[in-house]
Amino acid sequence: MANITAAEVNKLRQTTGAGMMDCKKALVEAEGNFDTAIEILRKKGQKVAANRADRDSSEGAAIAVLNSDNTQGVAISLNCETDFVAKNDSFVALATELASLALDFDTKEAFLGADFKGMSVQEKLTEQTGVIGEKIEIGGFKKLSAPFVGSYIHVGNKIASIVGLSDAVDNASVLAKDLAMQAAAMGASTLSYKDFEPEFVASETEARIAVIEKENIELGRLGKTLKNVPQYISMSQLNDEVIAEAEKKAKAQLAAEGKPEKIWDKILPGKMERFISDNTTLDK
Repeated sequence: MANITAAEVNKLRQTTGAGMMDCKKALVEAEGNFDTAIEILRKKGQKVAANRADRDSSEGAAIAVLNSDNTQGVAISLNCETDFVAKNDSFVALATELASLALDFDTKEAFLGADFKGMSVQEKLTEQTGVIGEKIEIGGFKKLSAPFVGSYIHVGNKIASIVGLSDAVDNASVLAKDLAMQAAAMGASTLSYKDFEPEFVASETEARIAVIEKENIELGRLGKTLKNVPQYISMSQLNDEVIAEAEKKAKAQLAAEGKPEKIWDKILPGKMERFISDNTTLDK
């Protein structure tokens, strides 16, 4: 039987993050061979990972990292099963290390295959599953490039957000951080109507109109003023043709009300502003 020293156990612990007893057992089984001991711990991780594959890993640490010139950012979540593990300093430190590495990759798949201290990121996650005894995985992965990128991490590492500005304006760092904080607070996935998928807008339009129409049935029954039923709900739907048609109808209404044409230019801006406000509720 090999004579295992405390220094060897500590070296293996520092390398793998495994507990002292697990490291000692692995070294004993490996007869003092350091690389073999690492492999033993990895195999233990694989076994634990297989047994916990169907577990819910809804806790974790969300981390956002930016490059040196604030033109790229990445936000990831290192997921685990319990809040106790998520708050552990070593777990948060690992999440931060992984986020820094993730900055060099554009996809989650490429990141999981990347080298992390002699093993792939996925292998590291498997190893840590064995070390910690919980399902450990990368949940979210979002990469962003822009003229200026800012980030925000909420207290407790529960939420991380990144936002991109179209220009590196004065006080860009303050503005970007404020926007990132707002995005985190609102749970927003985008800050611009330009990023909405057409299918999403169409689905939301149908759903919102249906809700208002249902509410109007009850309001009508009670003899109350009915709510306006919008044709649209996002600026992404208000193209030049739609705006021109809305202006045409507004002018027709003014004419029907007998308003002198010479004052229309003073009334129309307000009517068009109201039209846009009523038909962009999704963007607010």
